[in-house]
Amino acid sequence: MFQIGDKIVYPMHGAGVIEGMEEKEILGKTEEYFLIQMPNMQMMIPRGRINQLGIRQVADQATLKVVMNNFAEETNDDTLTWKQRYDENMKKLKTGAIEDGADVVKDLMRRNQKKALNSSEKKMLEDARGMLVSEISLAQGLSQDEVLSALENELRV
Repeated sequence: MFQIGDKIVYPMHGAGVIEGMEEKEILGKTEEYFLIQMPNMQMMIPRGRINQLGIRQVADQATLKVVMNNFAEETNDDTLTWKQRYDENMKKLKTGAIEDGADVVKDLMRRNQKKALNSSEKKMLEDARGMLVSEISLAQGLSQDEVLSALENELRV
């Protein structure tokens, strides 16, 4: 189970740090909550729902190295329609796995270099990139701007 000070990832929200525990009574039921500080917000998540929500520890350095190495590889599937691509990318993001999130970011950033994305894919890229950058930033102790620059440089290889 998680403890105060742990760096975690909440799928579809990004990375944060568990800053505390608090007991709250809501609708007559007392429950313990994790207080999680995310880059732009603070969240309270019931202790009993942590696993159900897919919350995990931030990626370790070995995993981050693999993700960054894979980022330079081109793997676009041009046979899918934008809707099929959107659905596949959404499935990947919902897994909460950094490898899947990085694939989505890589694919959409590459597509955006070749041709402007539609508004749905632009929003997905913005959200996915934010989640990926927040995790790498927290795991490596870098600023989000430094991480974003590193990702963009990997695509230029």
